[in-house]
Amino acid sequence: MPDRAYLDWPFLEPRHKELALSFDTWASEHVPHTHGKDVDGDCRALVKSLGAAGWLRHAVGGEHGAASAIDTRAICLIRETLARHSGLADFAFAMQGLGSGAISLQGTQAQKDRYLPRVARGEAIAAFALSEPDAGSDVAAMQCSARVEGDHAVLDGEKTWISNGGIADFYVVFARTGEAPGARGISAFIVDAGTPGFEIAERIEVIAPHPLARLKFTNCRVPMGNRIGEAGEGFKVAMRTLDVFRTSVAAAALGFARRALDEALQRATTRRMFNQVLADFQLTQARLAQMATTVDGAALLVYRAAWQRDQGRGVTREAAMAKLSATEGAQQVIDAAVQMFGGLGVVSGQPVEMLYRDIRALRIYEGASEVQQLIIARELLKDMR
Repeated sequence: MPDRAYLDWPFLEPRHKELALSFDTWASEHVPHTHGKDVDGDCRALVKSLGAAGWLRHAVGGEHGAASAIDTRAICLIRETLARHSGLADFAFAMQGLGSGAISLQGTQAQKDRYLPRVARGEAIAAFALSEPDAGSDVAAMQCSARVEGDHAVLDGEKTWISNGGIADFYVVFARTGEAPGARGISAFIVDAGTPGFEIAERIEVIAPHPLARLKFTNCRVPMGNRIGEAGEGFKVAMRTLDVFRTSVAAAALGFARRALDEALQRATTRRMFNQVLADFQLTQARLAQMATTVDGAALLVYRAAWQRDQGRGVTREAAMAKLSATEGAQQVIDAAVQMFGGLGVVSGQPVEMLYRDIRALRIYEGASEVQQLIIARELLKDMR
């Protein structure tokens, strides 16, 4: 059992500590540290396993979830724990939450009743389709469009870098509906897999394998009852969703960093060199001290942001700080662990090598580090004007 002293921090309640400890026990028994070549199949199996055990209920809010509202701290604790065990398992849990988050937060009762129970049981896989080839961080540049024809919206355009693309049962898709210029003229729609006019145009391979695809919509007719929120509210829906799960991205990075630190400590205290172990060298001690300080600093920012959101307060700046600090810090900690392992650290399949590939994408998705810096600065300057 890893060091869990941080579970006694004031940001967390006794129920969170109980959840973290029980989930860590379950994950140790049921979450494999590696996966095979059938990434789609392994991802589906992980979703079913997490759902059958009841853990996915924490990824959705309301009567179909584990609590009346999404508990950000619970999500962060689960993601941190999963990331220590398996990057793919963390991905499987996170996407159930992100993909259905807009429905949890702003869906109609009919939408919640139709989708959330299946998401929570691991019987339906969810996806969040916001990014486009020329509209990632700049959501206002979105080109995918939706026009109203009677009681349907007709979607045309593309989405890319869509996690769970190709295996999801439904997609929350954001499209330009034109009520106002820029980000104010976007709406959100639920598109079921298999809807005529919707296709998986391309599967995308990345360094840390997980289901990823480019989507294409051609005269894709979606019932207006599948719109989430009012017309033109899509940007707000997306940002509300990301405010919840951006903090949990930081928690996943924290889990990767903790695993790297554990691996480095084990390596440093057992690897003999020049008639002593690595940990006897002052250079190693200094590096371990830096790693541990980086981990704890990131953890404080992660659970501050999660606690603040659970109090019903805005977390735009705090979530950005948490994601920036945790993802950039985890990259540094993991790189240091790889260095400590020497040649073994770059052997395919070694824990630190897998962590090195797992962490890289987290510095980009749900807002690249540079975008987080812009958000933080914008929030700071807003108070000065």
